[in-house]
Amino acid sequence: MYSKILVPVDLEHLDKLSKALNTAIDIAKHYNAAICYLAITNTTPSAAAHNPEELTKKMAEFAEEQGKAHGVHASSKVVTTPDTAVELDKKLHQAVEETGVDLVVMASHPPGPGDRLHVLHSNAANLIKHTDISVFVVR
Repeated sequence: MYSKILVPVDLEHLDKLSKALNTAIDIAKHYNAAICYLAITNTTPSAAAHNPEELTKKMAEFAEEQGKAHGVHASSKVVTTPDTAVELDKKLHQAVEETGVDLVVMASHPPGPGDRLHVLHSNAANLIKHTDISVFVVR
């Protein structure tokens, strides 16, 4: 049913992604699917990496560790943009197209005041509106 799964990852917040990561691994094992871990980053330094090249290396190491630890084929992709706040949805959609995945498994942020005030929007909902693949949102 699924052959390649895209999992957006923020290495700064892996502790908040464990349910989504485990869900993707379970689905990948069940369908013998590959996983592509995706990071979308700014060109400026962050807590995860000083530059996009360092993040690319760390993401490749993360994918390799996940693949070995869980017995799945795993790869990584890093997408760079000047402003993730503005272009995150666009870059996520482009990554879906470029990687040829047929499922996205992504974590949801916990609901809060920003949602009620319509300050925050759902990246998953936007992806669902603009692509024809399945999106599994894990809270």
